[in-house]
Amino acid sequence: MIEMKDVWKTYPNGVKAVNGIDIKIDKGEFVYIVGPSGAGKSTFIKMIYREERPTKGQIVVNGTDLSKLKERQVPRLRRHIGIVFQDFKLLPKLSVYENIAFALEVIEESKPNIRKRVMEALDLVSLKNKARFLPDELSGGEQQRVSIARAIVNNPDVLITDEPTGNLDPETAWGIMDLLEEINNKGTTVLMATHNKEIVNTIKKRVIAIESGMIARDEIRGEYGYEA
Repeated sequence: MIEMKDVWKTYPNGVKAVNGIDIKIDKGEFVYIVGPSGAGKSTFIKMIYREERPTKGQIVVNGTDLSKLKERQVPRLRRHIGIVFQDFKLLPKLSVYENIAFALEVIEESKPNIRKRVMEALDLVSLKNKARFLPDELSGGEQQRVSIARAIVNNPDVLITDEPTGNLDPETAWGIMDLLEEINNKGTTVLMATHNKEIVNTIKKRVIAIESGMIARDEIRGEYGYEA
């Protein structure tokens, strides 16, 4: 599903964020991306959905060589990649329903299909009763569930989550993990960048540890390995 071959990323200010990464992530895997702050995790993730481009090396996502992708083709790539951010990034003046529907409206889906898929996504995240609410009328956990629903409404092949439990209380965080596992069990490849030691050590998955822009560990059922 995702392959990086000798990938390097140096920013214009000279910061070397990624230094010669080689990695393969198969379809249907659930992978934690861990490491100290500033280790290169965010750059690693952003290169997968072409928010950042490598200085050199090859990245292939679901059979597409990103180095050969024209700018006008990037939106098509992102239709197959769901992205969930720590700070939700919901549109404040749109309802829950409208926030999720927006992802389908931009690709000109029909109204009946939009309604069907939005309600299916809301059902999955247990928020059908909040469809007409505005984001600021929801709890943090509910807002994160909306952002997950928006990310999966297009039935993506890959779901990338960047600190999805970072701003949540422990009970809510475990609920989000249950949801991510359910999505993964339906066949979606899930990548989760996290600093949550307890979650990583309790829900055992593959762990890729990045340090100084390099793969420090790659373990099938790994542990967090850092002080939380």
